Formats: sequence, C-alpha cells, structure tokens
Amino acid sequence: MRVAIVGISGAVGQELLKVLEERNFPLDELVLFGSARSAGRTYTFKGKHLEVKELMENDDFKGVDIALTSAGGGTSKKFADTITKHGAVMVDNSSAFRMDEDVPLVVPELNASDLHDLPRNIVANPNCTTIQMVVCLKPIEELSHIKRVHAATYQSASGAGAAAMEELVEQIKQIAAGEEVTVDKFPYQLMLNLIPQVDVFTDNLYTKEEMKMYNESRKIMHSDIEVSTTCVRVPVMRNHSEALWIETEDELTVEQVREAMKGAGGVTLVDDPSKQEYPMPINGEGKDDIFVGRIRKDITNPKGIALWCVGDQIKKGAALNAIQIAEYLVKNNLV
Repeated sequence: MRVAIVGISGAVGQELLKVLEERNFPLDELVLFGSARSAGRTYTFKGKHLEVKELMENDDFKGVDIALTSAGGGTSKKFADTITKHGAVMVDNSSAFRMDEDVPLVVPELNASDLHDLPRNIVANPNCTTIQMVVCLKPIEELSHIKRVHAATYQSASGAGAAAMEELVEQIKQIAAGEEVTVDKFPYQLMLNLIPQVDVFTDNLYTKEEMKMYNESRKIMHSDIEVSTTCVRVPVMRNHSEALWIETEDELTVEQVREAMKGAGGVTLVDDPSKQEYPMPINGEGKDDIFVGRIRKDITNPKGIALWCVGDQIKKGAALNAIQIAEYLVKNNLV
C-alpha cells in the first residue's frame, strides 16, 4: 500500500501525517508532495525522515494507491488527471469536486457505501462545518426524517489555514502589549471580535460557506433536507462550534435524542446541565469525535430539537475524515 499526501506543509497536510501515524494506517510507503517552495523539506513519519517532492505533471503517482490531497481547489483541478491516471484514488479535501455528480461526497459514518462507485477515481471530503453537522444529524435522522435545520456556526481561525492561526496568536500578543494589531488573513481583526462572514457572499446574500452546508448535506444524506445557516468566524484556534435547530417529521423527546447520540458513531455526548457540563472548544482539540450537548426541545416548534456541538476542524473536519475514507477503501478492497 503506497500512500501520498499532497499539500504536506499546510495545517491539514500536517494533520494528515499525524493521523496516519496515530491510527497506524496500513501503508508500506508514504510519499509527500508540495509546491516548489516546499520541495526539499523533510518531515518525520514513524521515525523516518521523508523529503517533499515538488508536485508536477509527470508520472510520480505511478504505483500510488491513495492520494490524500489538501492543496486547494485550483491545484486539485489542475493535477487531478496526473494523480489518478495510473489508478490512484484521490481523496480530495478541497471544494473542487464536491458537487460533481460523478464524485462521491463522503462522511463514512453516513454514506461510506457511496465509495463503491468511483468513476473518476476521486472522492471529495466535505466542508468541515458540513461534516460536523451531519455526524450529529445522522442519529436523529434514524429516529425521524429531518425536514429542516437552522444553524449558527462559530468557526475557528484554523478554517482559514495555518497562517490565519498564526495571525490570531500574533493579535493576542499585540493586544496584550498595547501594540497596533496586524490584520491580513481576515477582513477585520479577529481577536476580541466576531466576523459574521466566512467565504464570499453569493447572489442570495448567503456566503459560499453557508451554501456549502445546504448543498453538501443534501448530497451526503441523499435527502431533501433544508439547511439555513449563518457562519461566523470567532477567535478560537481550531475547534468549530455549531448551534443547530432541527425539525423532524415526527415529534421526538429529548430522551430519545440523547439515547441515539450515546450509541452514534463519531459522537460523544456531553450533556448534564445540572453540572454545567456541555461541549466547549477548549475541551475538544485533538479529539476524533464531535461532542454534543445542550439537547432540548425547541420551545417554538413541537417537532423541533435544539442542540450544540463542537468538533476539531483540522481533525474530523478535514484530515481524520479523509483517512477514514481511505481506511474504508482499503478494508473493502476498493484500491
């Protein structure tokens, strides 16, 4: 089993390297690819030093079984044929192929069976906010079909990349020192602030990020679910949070939903209001699961459930989900 990581120097690329080792992924050789700027750098994997190759349109992917790509949509589109032409399956973390009809969009807890049909040898990894939401929706969908969701997201700096995380750290230091704050990776200062815009605005005044949650959830869940979201960037390092209001066809009790969450894959229930126990970003960093709490009836809708969830944006929101896809491919002899 020969695996490649494309975009190794980014935050997600580094997390892919870490998670492959954590989960002892069954590979015989790991190959690292990056831009011309990254070529020649070395990274350590299981005690071995691996040198980064420059990503080029050549035959470097001959013999590669799975390529985990996280180098941006433009790069993914440009190099997709190069990566897949010798039979490698490309598990792509960008938005380049997510809504293509002939590319499955997969969260293994929900629709791993879609991986059995790969006409282009490409699998799309969903947007981080979508992954987090649908993992929480699955156990509820199994109780009663979900008609609609209203969501508010509280998205960490990590969603904008490693440089954005560094900028947040720099802003913390600058504010503490009484210095002028550097603003580069976000439209406004993030520290001591909230920015109610993630990605660019579309014609309907929703942002692309908000529309991703609408479109991607329908594709992943094979459902007519309606999702309306407001996405907000918050001064948290790498854990996203989401407040969800979920309307189902049948009326559900809080106890039903809690029990369903307890047995759900990829979910950890943290929900004891009497002890002030609920998920928070500070507790979820580096964890695999999505943490769910604050489960309650929506007092405006008898068929509504409200909840709060937290997940590591770089891990389950990106790297871990991609590697879970790869694990399924290997386990089911699809590569």
